Amino acid sequence: MGLFFSAVQWLFFMLASSLVAPIAIAGLFHLSPADTAEFVQRTMFVLGLSGVLQVLIGHRLPINEGPAGLWWGVFAIYAGFAGTIYSSTEQALQSLEGGMIVSGVIFIFLAAFGLLEKMAKLFTPTVTFIYLLLLILQLSGSFLNGMLGLPNEAGTIRPLILAGSAATLLAAFYFSSHRIQWVRQYSVIISLAFGWLLFLLIGEAPLMASSGNQLFSLPGLFVFGPPLFDSGTVVTAAFITLLLTANMIASIRVMEEVMAHLHATGRKGSYRSAGVAAGLNQMLGGAFSAIGSVPISGAAGFVAQTGNASVRPFFAGSLLVVGMSLFPPVMNGLASLPAPVGYAVTFVIFSRMAGFAFAEMEKETEQDRARLVAGVSLLAGVGVMFVPAAAFTNLPAAAASILNNGLILGTMTAICVEQFLRVAGKRKKTGA
Repeated sequence: MGLFFSAVQWLFFMLASSLVAPIAIAGLFHLSPADTAEFVQRTMFVLGLSGVLQVLIGHRLPINEGPAGLWWGVFAIYAGFAGTIYSSTEQALQSLEGGMIVSGVIFIFLAAFGLLEKMAKLFTPTVTFIYLLLLILQLSGSFLNGMLGLPNEAGTIRPLILAGSAATLLAAFYFSSHRIQWVRQYSVIISLAFGWLLFLLIGEAPLMASSGNQLFSLPGLFVFGPPLFDSGTVVTAAFITLLLTANMIASIRVMEEVMAHLHATGRKGSYRSAGVAAGLNQMLGGAFSAIGSVPISGAAGFVAQTGNASVRPFFAGSLLVVGMSLFPPVMNGLASLPAPVGYAVTFVIFSRMAGFAFAEMEKETEQDRARLVAGVSLLAGVGVMFVPAAAFTNLPAAAASILNNGLILGTMTAICVEQFLRVAGKRKKTGA
């Protein structure tokens, strides 16, 4: 019974952190309600299956897969290419299918030649600190907007949603630090149930979408048409893959730290195996006309809050996601979870990530160098978050996807600045 509740808890966490992206992307491409529902179904199927593959042949850690923010950004850029660079929306989507398949091939190539292990050495405690802090800062705006009931037609804060979100937030903090161990362990699912019931009582829970007469549905292959492999998409996919490897390595590193803190008996993640599984997952995203996935760093916060670092509940939860995606009525029912509730509970989970970030920084022996790297990287990463997305529209898709993402730009800056300072320091000592 404990395994079941833990698996359901993982299921809801995965839903809360993954449903927004496919719905938003479907809106960018003006998909019909029926097509949007199928796009969400295919995405959840791929995410669940990706988690299963990572447990079986990949890093073998309890890290769920979510829609990669980098691919989300590329989808948004390519939506603007429809009717200009590409003759139609379908052709732009076919090109994205091809891009994800190319990304999968590159992932497997990097893993096969042992390049991921070399890249992992670049993720020092300083770089990990910057990555985690930028991740929290980047997501904080989305969390707060969602808890305030934004965006909406009026463009103003909705007091009733704010009150419900605040109550859910306080309840989530209370349950996560409860003196009874089993309450702490299942605090996420208890908090979600509390918030959902509260929003039902105040009349702010969305109605469940209709699935028609369809009770069972298998996800389709190449729904938008056969994949296209044009030069621009191949180059973009290559850049995106290198950045996704950084996300994956950081997520594995953070989870290893959390498991060590919890004194879990879990094994260290294998970067090479994780890279092979990640390559297969990218290919699945392209083949099923969904969104490319990436291991989610927020899983570390989830494990820290529940105190359960076992892989079994995560594996079972991933299987539940796969099974759920095959039944549209079940999918629609779970998708009717009020978004502010998901944001409020996730806010609590990510608030714990700040502690992990500062703990990483304390491991550095060269504190002066670490502070300089942090200063430069945070200025670059946070600064670009305030630049309007429209400012990057005239840039190539690969460049725009980097410069429009404060997390990636800041992390890349941290790696480059730290390596430069290390080399400069060694030359200074040699010269002396």
